[in-house]
Amino acid sequence: MAIGAYFRLARAGYVLAREGALSIADNPALPPALRMGVKLGRLIERGAVRRTGRVERLTRALNRLGPTYVKLGQTLATRPDVVGTDVAADLSGLQDKMEPFDPASVPGLLQEALQERAADLKDLSPPIAAASIAQVHKAVLDGRQVAVKILRPGIKTRFFADIESFYAGARLAQRFARPLRRLRPIEVVQTLDRSARLELDLRLEAAAISEFAENIKDDTGFVIPSVSWEHTSETVLTTSWVEGVPIRDLAALDAAGLDRKALAANLLQSFLRHAIRDGFFHADMHPGNLFADPRTGNIVAVDFGIMGRISRAERRFLAEILHGFITRNYRMIAERHFEIGYVPRHQSVDDFALALRAIGEPLQGRTARDISMAKVLGQLFATTELFEMQARPELVLLQKSMVLVEGVSRALDPDLDIWTVSEPVVGDFVRREAGPLGRLEDLAGHLRTGAAALGRLPAIIDKAEAALDDFHAERKRPRSRAFIWLVALVGVLVLWRLLS
Repeated sequence: MAIGAYFRLARAGYVLAREGALSIADNPALPPALRMGVKLGRLIERGAVRRTGRVERLTRALNRLGPTYVKLGQTLATRPDVVGTDVAADLSGLQDKMEPFDPASVPGLLQEALQERAADLKDLSPPIAAASIAQVHKAVLDGRQVAVKILRPGIKTRFFADIESFYAGARLAQRFARPLRRLRPIEVVQTLDRSARLELDLRLEAAAISEFAENIKDDTGFVIPSVSWEHTSETVLTTSWVEGVPIRDLAALDAAGLDRKALAANLLQSFLRHAIRDGFFHADMHPGNLFADPRTGNIVAVDFGIMGRISRAERRFLAEILHGFITRNYRMIAERHFEIGYVPRHQSVDDFALALRAIGEPLQGRTARDISMAKVLGQLFATTELFEMQARPELVLLQKSMVLVEGVSRALDPDLDIWTVSEPVVGDFVRREAGPLGRLEDLAGHLRTGAAALGRLPAIIDKAEAALDDFHAERKRPRSRAFIWLVALVGVLVLWRLLS
């Protein structure tokens, strides 16, 4: 790995600490080693941050550091309960209000990407929205309005430089910070790396929109745009234009007569339905990517560059864990963690269930307004360390997305009861999986696995026979050599006896 990655990492750490980012992470519930690191880092904080607690320059710092840091800021912007109202408000500018790139370069970029098809896009507007990866223009295609998304020039180079520095940080953590090894930092960065590479090819985003549309075609309350494949390439994506009120503009939602409580419930339930039912979900649902249609009350989502996918086993685990919290069945939650291997076998199921009860009980019957997620997250972190839980890199996008969605829903409806809203989706899935249909699907899965294994059996037997032949050949070879040396030695001895 290039030494430059470590320099970029050190620079990022210095800039973030200087601008007050560590003040956000200064949580009494953190483990002692992490708390000490945060306190040492805060020694270089600007005096204005220490005096006022304001981190108003953090947005500019994240923007300056690069697109992956901007993604971090977008997540934090949805969590005023974690970072504070002022910090969240400052960071909200990262969602789609970034500086656009030179508009004079747009025609050339379209021509390079779409060739002769670029001429089909008429009346191209100035940038409607500019984010860390791309910017969006409105255009006219065959008499209808479309959205044209164009990657920022040079964005791949910046993204991969950021990811390289993240790998550097992960390797340092893996080597020198023993308590962090259970979080598997290198595998987490690998997950983010793969996600970034997918996001930087807009043809894959178009394919994600297509698959997502098939999954939700019979759903109500959640809609997405459609793709114009003839006007899509690696660096350009053309979709139908969608109208709506930005979901973060609470005053505009109220003025349009939209029911914010209904929107919050719809958003949370839709996300859970996509994740648990389909195993394929929008993994970048920050407020800049969400709108509300004032005519129908539907939620309209855009920007499908980052999508998450989880297996059926992980979907069942997620549903049962959420349902366990809803029904306050902490023993069941603990047992599922042990069954799937998230908690080592030498730990106590009863003790883990008790720790989960300590987290879950204070949340029961309370609204989003009454819950400090900063404290809950800190307690969760301490609990996972106590029970040696291993991080699950395959769930990184899901965990990040749940934080985003819950934050947006909380902003829409501070009185949201997360458990009550989640129960219809989660409960239905759990009951279905426990019922005859779920059992039949399990049986079908086992039969498919068995059939696949039987299909591979002839090849496995051939490989086994070849390996056995090699083994016998290796065993014979040393004996042959030993025999030759023995004959030679006997010959030497005989010759010596004759000559003596």
